[in-house]
Formats: sequence, C-alpha cells, structure tokens
Amino acid sequence: MTLPDTAPNAPGADRTFQVDLRGLVDLLSHHLYSSPRVYLRELMQNAVDALAARHALEPAAPADAFGVRLYADGSVVRVEDDGVGLTEADVHSFLATIGRSSKRADRIAEQRGDFIGQFGIGLLSCFLVADEIHVLSRSARTPEAPVVEWRGRGDGSYTVRTLPASARPRPGTTVTLTPREDAGEWTRPAQVHALARHFGSLLRHPVTFDDGTTAGTGGTGGTADGPGVSVNPEPAPWARAYPTPGARSRALAAYGEDVFGFKPLDTIELDLPAVGLKGIACVLPETVPAGRRHGHRVHVKGMLLSEQAEEILPEWAFFVRCVVDAESLRPTASRESLYEDDTLAAVRDALAERLRDWIARAAASDPELLGRFLQAHHLAVKSLAVHDDEILRMLLPWLPFETTDGHATLDEFARTHRTVLVTSSVEEFRQVAAIASAAGLGVVNGGYTYDRELVHRLPEIRPEATVADLDPATLTAHLDPVDRETELAAAAYLAQARDALAVFDCDVALRTFQPVSAPALLIDSREARHERTRSQLAREQEGGLWGDILGALRQEAPRAQLILNQLNPLVRTAVSIDEPELARTSAEALYGQAAMLSRRPLRPAESSLINRSFLDLLAHALRKDS
Repeated sequence: MTLPDTAPNAPGADRTFQVDLRGLVDLLSHHLYSSPRVYLRELMQNAVDALAARHALEPAAPADAFGVRLYADGSVVRVEDDGVGLTEADVHSFLATIGRSSKRADRIAEQRGDFIGQFGIGLLSCFLVADEIHVLSRSARTPEAPVVEWRGRGDGSYTVRTLPASARPRPGTTVTLTPREDAGEWTRPAQVHALARHFGSLLRHPVTFDDGTTAGTGGTGGTADGPGVSVNPEPAPWARAYPTPGARSRALAAYGEDVFGFKPLDTIELDLPAVGLKGIACVLPETVPAGRRHGHRVHVKGMLLSEQAEEILPEWAFFVRCVVDAESLRPTASRESLYEDDTLAAVRDALAERLRDWIARAAASDPELLGRFLQAHHLAVKSLAVHDDEILRMLLPWLPFETTDGHATLDEFARTHRTVLVTSSVEEFRQVAAIASAAGLGVVNGGYTYDRELVHRLPEIRPEATVADLDPATLTAHLDPVDRETELAAAAYLAQARDALAVFDCDVALRTFQPVSAPALLIDSREARHERTRSQLAREQEGGLWGDILGALRQEAPRAQLILNQLNPLVRTAVSIDEPELARTSAEALYGQAAMLSRRPLRPAESSLINRSFLDLLAHALRKDS
C-alpha cells in the first residue's frame, strides 16, 4: 500500500513498486494461507505481540494485568488488546507499508524473541473476510500522543486521523472488521469462539470472548478481566502443578486423548529449556504403516502454529504424535509451518534423544509396557535399531522375528540354534521353513524390511552366535540321500521328469526328508530366476545392441531344484510309473504343487502347466475307472 514517489517521470528517477492489493489478497488466500480462518489467528497474534511489548515497557506489571478481548455478534468481529499501542507515525509506517513490521523496528529489535510474527503482512489476512479494516490505537510508549484511527480498504486506499483521548481512555489497540456476506462461515459468533480456542488455548495472556449477549459488553475499554468467557482458562497441562506424579501422568494422557482422539499407550514429557520447548509425545496404541508420518501440533509462544508439522521429529518416530509449545522456533511467513534452520534441526535431534531415552527406560524398568509397544511398533523400532547402535544393543533381543520355531525373539532363537540362518526373501523362507524345521535348522525370515540386516548384527549382542545366509547347498546338505538301489530304480522316472521340466531350467533329485507329508521341495531363488530371465532375453535378442548388453551382464544362472521326498507315499508311487506320458504329467503336477506351496508369484507358463497336469491326471483317472 506504499504510494509511488512524486515526480516519477524525471529521467533516471527512482520509482516505487505499485501494489495491486486485491491481487495480493488473492495471492495470500490461495498460496500463503491455508484458509480464511487464519484472519483471527493473525489478529490474536498481533494482540499478543503488543502485550509482550507492553510488558517490556512495564516489567513490574503482573502477568495478568493486560489481556485480549474478542467480540463477535454476527455483524462485527472485534479484537481488543491492552498492548503497547501505536502512534500516528507508527500507523503510517507499519500499517500502510506491506512487509514492514513493528516487531522488526530498531527500537525493539532486542526483544524480537518475545514476538510470534515478524513479517508485517498478517493484517492483510483480514481482507480475506472483510473489505475494510478499522484500527483504533493509543500508544503506551508515548502516553501523551493522541488516539489514532486508521481505516484500510481492500482497494489499497487508507485514511488516518487523530482523535481525542476520550476515544480510547487506555493504551492498546482495537481492530474491528465488518464481515462480507460470503465470510459468514468464519465470522459467526460460535465460529469465532471456536477458532479463538483452537488457536489460543495455550496463550499465556488472558483472552476472553463475548458474543454480545452479556449486558454491558461490546465497548472498547475495559481490562484483562473484563466480561466474557475465557478462551484459555487454564495454563498448558505440563505447566500445572499436580499432587502426585501419577496424577500428572493421568492428566497429560487425558490431554493427549482430547487433542488427538486416541488413548495413548504412554505419554512422554518433552522439555528442552534451551529453546523454551515443553510438551508431550503420545505413543500411538496401534501399528502405523511404515513411512506414514503423522503431523504434530506445534504452538509458538502459546499460539497454535500447525497441526501437521512433520518436521519437528525424525522420520523414524512415526509411532508418536506430539503437542509442543516452543519459544525459539521460527514460523514461516504464513505462520503455518516451521522455518527449517539450525535451531529446528537441533530441536529435532534433541526430541529424538528423548524418545530413545523413553525406550531405554521401558526396556530397563517396564517390560510389560515395552512388550505392548513392540507388539504395535516393532517395525519403527527396527528402523531405528538399524541406524542406532545403542537401541540395537538394547532392543534387538526383544524384537520379534518370523522363524522356523514360530515368532520368536532373536535372543530366544539363538539359545536353541547356535547357527542362525537367514533367508533373503519371504518366498525363500516359505519354501524351506517346514523342511528346515524338520531337519533341525534354525532359519529366520529375512525378507521383511530391516530383518535380514538386523539378524546379521546378532553377534554384536551375542558373540557366541553365528549368522549366515541360507543357500540351497546348506539345505540340501541336510537332506538324506536315498540308497543306490532305490535311485537306480527311479532313474527312468527322474529322466522323464527332468525332460518335462527343462523348460523351467529345473533339475530333479530324489532325497529323504521330513515331514513325510511334503512330497516335494522346490528350491529356486529370486536372483536365479531373474538371471535365467535375462539369459533368455539375451538369447532372443542375440545379435542386436540390446542382446549384446544383456549378454555382457549374463552370468551362469543356477538351475532350480525339485527335490522329491522318497518317504512320501505319493512320490514312491510316482517313481514306479512306467508309462512315459503319465510320468511326465505326474512330474509336472509335483512341480506345480511345490511352486504353489512356495507362495511366490506364478509365471504364466507355470499356471498353464498346473492346469494342464491337473486335467491330464483327471482324464487318466477317469479312463482307468471306466
């Protein structure tokens, strides 16, 4: 709203940018502020900052001597404070120049830390709901100065005039808005009251609200304890005194439940005196999907800044939601998020350390709480343990893993199995779990996020334990060979089976293993399948550029292995089949059944083979019966 310099047409003369205020308000409403409701937060913020400046002038005054009063009756919205006020010069300088803030003026620069906003654009948010802003102010810094009235309009014009002292007997500022018809959603009395509580429930100065139904209200005078309903009747729950630690814990948990809508598994008090931060972290009672980050409720000097501030905690801390109030964190220009700077980074690290301390205390003194926490949030803890050696040493023995002995902790599992084998994928574990368990092998499913890496770090906690990746040779070495006579008798069938399954690069062998109910075991790693696919593509593209590239990458791919169980009655019957077609069909059926038991995705050719072998066996059975 700054006017252009006079005589702008002189050659080489400096010129001043002209501002289209309507365009600027549209920019604010669509890109800076998330909703028109922020107008009330900006007005309350300016009022609270004015109170902070007044207290700097009168430090001996009681903390509740000055306050903020809100009034809304459906026709006007008014915000009145007992703050430092403005002189006529201040009005011209700060209200009529976009981007200039009294909180950045040289004379109070040393108190900037006491103020919430410092960008000088907050008052413009009022144009989101009104076409005119009326300001009446009297300076406490210059008591002899007259009362000043400023009227700003959405077209960029404004007027200033001075009034006698009777227009405002006491120092402070009153801002009055006459809402537009389309702004009723945000300016109705009930909504103004709700917004005031939403934004200002933790403010340290007394704030009251009046809707005009109380006799004698609505004037521009009064004190902090004037008529109206208190917006912030109690201090923040962490700032109150409680008779016992248990009462304090219950009160904080009740506040967290009220704010977030869930009963916390536990509450963690947060206190960082260096930045004036206090608050609580509420541990979520249920599992959170990996990577989902909840927003946190952040207040700055009591004023609600954001309900979705993700940046206050590290990514791995998605098992808590926080509500904090801080003195030294810097808001962005919109006052709806935090400015990313060294202070915020230090706060994030310090809060992360508080969460680690809570996990350590639970591990040391409250196994029941730790168990409930890990049951819900073991993935979050595994994520942390991968990068935090202290958490690794503390909690790795407690974390659950899927093993051939069922779900167990590594500490329990390592007591039974001196050598712990770990698979590289879930499907590999499912292929071998039953056979490995029967053979006495201790295998851990390493296919889930973080699990394989954590299992390999077990010797750091239990030096006597040995950890190794499971490979087919390890498993097949624990399968007993059949005697020579049995193998010779089955040679013809095995040859037919190898020929039938050659299309899948699959070899066939005969062994004995437990459980007897398992007719066949298919050993085939994902890496081997990928390498065979690449080799097939290279053969199909041979001679071209792409074929040359694939050929250069090609390695000798290990073949899949279908291991038939000689102890299984069905296999003993199959290997004695002397009809070639039936032998091939039975081998295909055994391969298909083993592939399905591995629970890996079936290739189209495998699905076709399963269907075909089933129909062929059914047809053979029907012909035999007839």
